[in-house]
Formats: sequence, C-alpha cells, structure tokens
Amino acid sequence: MSRLLFKLSPLIHIHKRSVRSFSSSTTGPCKWICSMIEPSPEGGSLGQVLLFNLANFELVRADKTYPIELYDAQLVGASHGWGFFSNRQDRSVVISDFLNPYASKSKPKMIPLPFFTPMYSGQTEVVCNVAMSSSPPDQDDQDWFVGIKFLGRQLSLCRPRHDLRWTNILTPFESWDSSKLMYSKKDQRFYLLAPGGNYLCSWDLDFKEDKKPKFHELVLHNLPDMPRSHRKRLDSYCREDHWVESPCGESFLVKWYSEYTPEGFKAPTAMVFREEYTQDGRKNMRYTDDIGDLCIFISKGEDFCVTATSCPGLPRNSIFLNGRLFATLSMTKSTFGCYELPQGSPEKIPYSPYWLPPFSP
Repeated sequence: MSRLLFKLSPLIHIHKRSVRSFSSSTTGPCKWICSMIEPSPEGGSLGQVLLFNLANFELVRADKTYPIELYDAQLVGASHGWGFFSNRQDRSVVISDFLNPYASKSKPKMIPLPFFTPMYSGQTEVVCNVAMSSSPPDQDDQDWFVGIKFLGRQLSLCRPRHDLRWTNILTPFESWDSSKLMYSKKDQRFYLLAPGGNYLCSWDLDFKEDKKPKFHELVLHNLPDMPRSHRKRLDSYCREDHWVESPCGESFLVKWYSEYTPEGFKAPTAMVFREEYTQDGRKNMRYTDDIGDLCIFISKGEDFCVTATSCPGLPRNSIFLNGRLFATLSMTKSTFGCYELPQGSPEKIPYSPYWLPPFSP
C-alpha cells in the first residue's frame, strides 16, 4: 500500500519575493494578479495586466489599451489562457485574450457570447467555472465549443460562432454547486464530477437540452495506508475533487483536502489517482504519488497539466494550488510551500484564483 502524501509535512516554506523584471521570450504557467486602468492623455484608457510567472518568479507587466467592453466587467472564468468577462450591469459575457501578454496591445480580441437564459430551476448570476474545447480559432467558420457551469444545477453549452443561444442542461444532482467542468481533448467530451467524487458525468459535442449524460463509476484502488482515526479526520476536512487531463491524454482524479483551524490553514493533503482503464462504464483509478514529469494546476479556472521539462524552473511531480491556498505540493519530497507575490505587486489585489497556461509570442 502506498503512503499518504504530505502526511508528515507540517511546515510551510515561503518562497522569497522576486525583484526580477519580465524578460522571457515565453512564460511558464502564470497566476493572474490583477488588471489596472488609467486615463490616457490622448483619450480612451490605458490598461496593464499583471501576472506572476511561476517558473522563474517574475512579475509580468503587459501594457495594453483597455477595451471598452471590459470597463464594467469582472473576470468570471479562464480556459486555455482566455478570460471570460461578465458585465456587472447587463450580465453580457465576452471571451478575450486581454490577459495574454503577447496578444495585441492595441486591439485585444473580443468574442461576444449569447446572453444567458436561466432555466426554471437554475440561475446565471454566479459562474462556478468555464471550459473550452480549444482556444478560439482564427477563422470565423471553424467550430469550437464552450461550456459554463453555474452555481446550482445549470450547465450551458454552445458553439459561439454558430449558435445564437445556449443549450441549457439541468445536471442530475442538486448538490453540484462546487463541481468543476472540464473538456477532454482525448475523448471530445465535457466532464463533470458528481458530489463525493464517485461518479463522472459527461456530454459529447452533439449536446441537446433533453440529452441524458453518460455516467462513469470511479473505482479507486491502491488506497494509501493510514490509521482509521486519520481517515476519519480527513472526512471532516474541506475537500475538492478535480478531473484533469495531461497533454498526452492521461486522466487524473485529484482530491484536495484542507483543514481549517483558528490559526488558519494547516498543511494540505492531496491524493492523486491515475486512470488505468475503462470497462463497462467503470473507470479504474489507481492511487499514485508519482506522476512523473507532470505538473498539475488547480484553480477556479479550467484545470490543466504541463510537463516540467517544457517549463524550466517548475518542479516535476508537483501540484500547484490557487484558491483557498496559493501553494505548491511536491509529491517527490512530500512537502508543500506557500507563495508570496513578487516585488512590485500592488499591496491590495482582488481575489484572483486563476492559473493561466504558458504563453508564447
């Protein structure tokens, strides 16, 4: 039986602040810090996007013309490095590459989405997360697919350049408030974990309002050894379940446990299960503490994996958290470390639990 990850890792290791400026030709995975706006002497507004480049602890500053579509909008989701911005007044939503430091500085791309239509037992005020099949293609006649999971039971899917409205789907369980939506490039399906993490629910790209999802039972094997008292204590922790796909198509179930105390958070615990095979609607998942060269990124955005060798500076076999904690879990060393934002970051920033994948010119 495998050991339990981070069971013996109570210490927090703080990374020191960086004073280096952005000079890379590419970035590693980034944390969105904030976007700032100020009037331009020539009219209009100037904007600046601040990102934390995790691979080398650099502060990325990208000066841009601030789009009028984002004046009264907030970031409600991220997928493939694109931001989903919702207008606070009319609730309209646009997809933009404004967060990409290498995108156009004067004319960031703005792709409007159809207006949301709430279902009889759903709501569209609070977005849980978003997922896309790919980055928006350059050609308007090319398909790509977008999914938005709202707080509650409503799931909305569409092809932005073809559909004039969303296909609204009522998910099967009332308690799916915190379930994360993701898109599998390998299977060409949208996946959503059921409460408890014992079932995976999915829809293909031929989605219809009355189409029933496909269910997959998740059968966990090779569970780590732990005393019964510790297992019961884990059950009392706050837990998030995440379904993540690697660049080569491997699938992982990540269970992230957090313990709240009067002093704050204690050392988090993560359990990772790799999909071995699927048979008769059952996905057999084996616990592992070695995901090789992979790094898994978990946040309010669409979760993703990168290879450590493709991003020099990232520790392999690690999980990066951005939400209740801003930290790295090393499965190789069974340790975890919390980050501080790099020097030059504003003293006060909005809640920004989004990882963005690597960017390149």
